[in-house]
Amino acid sequence: QVQLVESGGGLVQAGGSLKLSCAASGRTFRTYAMGWFRQPPGKEREFVARVERISWSGSSTRYADSVKGRFTISRDNAKNTVYLQMNSLQPEDTAVYYCAADVSNSVYYSDSARYSSWGQGTQVTVSS
Repeated sequence: QVQLVESGGGLVQAGGSLKLSCAASGRTFRTYAMGWFRQPPGKEREFVARVERISWSGSSTRYADSVKGRFTISRDNAKNTVYLQMNSLQPEDTAVYYCAADVSNSVYYSDSARYSSWGQGTQVTVSS
């Protein structure tokens, strides 16, 4: 339904930063929530961050405990793009990062099953 393309991944040393981007297709991007998930090697996909649709008071965000204070999710509705700014990266952050769209705006923000569209992922590797 919604086509998503991630970019910005790469190799970075521990303590460094990366900014991921996710471009979405369509004309209704502003109406639904967007999330970031990641899948480390040999592990299941896990929730990273979510930004809700824009309201009069702005858009709220939610984060996994493992990334709070280090990662920041944001969106630019004019560009149909969601971002993930990652600071103080650690080797355990190494994973394929996926963006996803929740067109139903579910309250179960960390449940991957609630997201109807997914990107192909971008690799983030953090060296020690």
